[in-house]
Amino acid sequence: MHASARQPLVGAAGIATAVAAWQYAATAGPLADSPLPTAFDAIGQAGALLVTPDLWSAVASTLGMALGGLLLAATAGVLVGIMIGVSPIAMHATRIPLEFLKPIPPIVILPVVVLIWGPTAGMGVFLVFFGCVFAIAMQTSAGVFDTDPVAIATSRSYGMGRAEILRSVILPSALPYIGTALRVAAPTALIVAVVAGLLGGGPGLGQSLLLAQLSGDQTRLFAHVLILGALGLIVAGISEWGERRLLHWHPQYRPEATR
Repeated sequence: MHASARQPLVGAAGIATAVAAWQYAATAGPLADSPLPTAFDAIGQAGALLVTPDLWSAVASTLGMALGGLLLAATAGVLVGIMIGVSPIAMHATRIPLEFLKPIPPIVILPVVVLIWGPTAGMGVFLVFFGCVFAIAMQTSAGVFDTDPVAIATSRSYGMGRAEILRSVILPSALPYIGTALRVAAPTALIVAVVAGLLGGGPGLGQSLLLAQLSGDQTRLFAHVLILGALGLIVAGISEWGERRLLHWHPQYRPEATR
């Protein structure tokens, strides 16, 4: 069997094994007496939720916060990264502050953000922005800084100005870094948007998870978890496809394009 045809079968077998293990653990295994619902009950509940307008409204709110915050973070992160990357002094001066801010989780500033915006979509957008912008700025600045100096010098020798060098030489060189940063940031944006509803009271799937937990409906809770996991796979797949489209000219993706 060809490798390309074998991969989906292996993936399906992995999913089936995970579902079977969950079903056994919840029925006859070590978690049989726990509140954990069976896999079939959770999957059935998830299927029932998919035909309700409330679920799609929650999904739209979550994706809206994630996409809005990610777009703002991408715009600001790329611009700041370019300004930092073109200056060695700025690159070294901002490295430690950015490294310090990058691992700080958005949940740390959640109480302050809720006090300012309240449990609204704007609160979620800002949390997503905060959770993504520093990583994007760092990756962009690294890509700009690592541009081949010989290419820049050659461009100058041909009489190209700063703006033209930035557009035609530096940005294409930094695009792989930017594409990777956006691909990694997309699932992060979704997670932060859910946290904004789960812990901050904002709209979306996070709020649905919280309500199911407070009501003690474990089957509904795990059904939302399954839906959220599927949504995460979709977001990751779209971001990976977008990276390939953005970098179709890059040597890393040329072999895939010619297969």
